[in-house]
Amino acid sequence: MSTQQTRLAVLLDRQDILDCLIRFSRGMDRFDREVFLSAFHHDAVIAAGPFVGGPRELYDWASQLHEQGQHATHHNLLNHTCDIDGDVAHTETYYLFVGRNRDDSNWIAGGRYIDRLERRDGTWKIALRTNAIEWSGMVPTMPIPFSDIPDIAGNGTPARSPDDPSYRRPLTNLRKPNVL
Repeated sequence: MSTQQTRLAVLLDRQDILDCLIRFSRGMDRFDREVFLSAFHHDAVIAAGPFVGGPRELYDWASQLHEQGQHATHHNLLNHTCDIDGDVAHTETYYLFVGRNRDDSNWIAGGRYIDRLERRDGTWKIALRTNAIEWSGMVPTMPIPFSDIPDIAGNGTPARSPDDPSYRRPLTNLRKPNVL
């Protein structure tokens, strides 16, 4: 393989790995069990806060925790390093977690997902994850912007389910034109 072909292969692997990590975040925030589980090998081990176990048990524990505690959650992925050695990759991905709590307060936390991913049958998935929580705090509550606009929800309202507008295919605008 030429140097350019090798670089392209690594770039494609890195993108597949990042796509895998994004599936975890999206699956958790949308309460989409299938998408969440697609980020993990069935025999993966995850250490997150007090939880240590497999992906199915993690989803059940975390979704219940978030359902009871928050109206909405955002697991944002930030800086990302990725070391690939054949069919094994080690990654460090900084994250910013934000939750709109049921009491309308806002919780924010940051840390790093430290993962070992494995490519099995041509697909990259998480085999081992540890969650390094590095800080946490509360953010003052403010009104959600534009909530007083009559048709603001015309394109759908955020939902922790396939009812969320991000699942709509094709995505279309259902709101009336309003040029300011």
